[in-house]
Amino acid sequence: MNITHDPRLAVQIEQHPYPLLFATISGAHLYGFESPNSDVDLRGVHVLPLDEVLGLTCNHETVEKSGIHNGLELDLVTHDIRKFMGLMLKRNGYVLEQLLSPLVVQTSPFHSELIALAPGCVTRHHAHHYLGFAQTQWRLFSKESPPRIKPLLYVFRVLLTGIHLMETSVVEANLSTLLESYELPLVGDWIERKKTGKEKDTIEEVDMEFIEQLYRTWLARLEAEYLRTHLPSESTAGPALNDLLIRIRKSAY
Repeated sequence: MNITHDPRLAVQIEQHPYPLLFATISGAHLYGFESPNSDVDLRGVHVLPLDEVLGLTCNHETVEKSGIHNGLELDLVTHDIRKFMGLMLKRNGYVLEQLLSPLVVQTSPFHSELIALAPGCVTRHHAHHYLGFAQTQWRLFSKESPPRIKPLLYVFRVLLTGIHLMETSVVEANLSTLLESYELPLVGDWIERKKTGKEKDTIEEVDMEFIEQLYRTWLARLEAEYLRTHLPSESTAGPALNDLLIRIRKSAY
């Protein structure tokens, strides 16, 4: 069964305390290397009631929920539309990946409008997001003994996503899809190991010197693509997002 059609996710949508403009799946399922026991990362945008928006305090800009629900291990995070738009205008690759995820659990016409505005949010500085995350995951991978497959796949996923974004202006989060354009030895084998194994599987007899050289090579390529890219330094979607936010608030209340 397609994960987006899991009725347990529909229940979570129905139980959400605020109206949702969209809900998509992120994490390992989006990246193309989910394990049989991977949790489901459900992400989305909600719309707060007017009194919460206009009052002195706004306590529910982010709604989070995690745990096992009817046998489904779930990690749910949604943001109010204003906060989400603010993140779109920063160098935050996560929110663009969530917005553009093809794994859609719930959608709306406003979701489609947000998608249409996403290209105007992409800047050259999104490279820093992917560089920083790759370096964090590399430190996590390299300090473990024996090393795990998951952080290693995250390293190369974010590097390739960042490189592809700098080269094409397109957000592509699926590592298997990215490997169709970029040749990385062993990574396809690691994906298969992850998809058929357990979430915390390790790599035995790993050649750390080779893997580190591979990491350094692709890290340097992302840095080089940042310098070469024709992407703008600033986002251009701010005015359009502002107009859309006003229409969303008016339509909701």
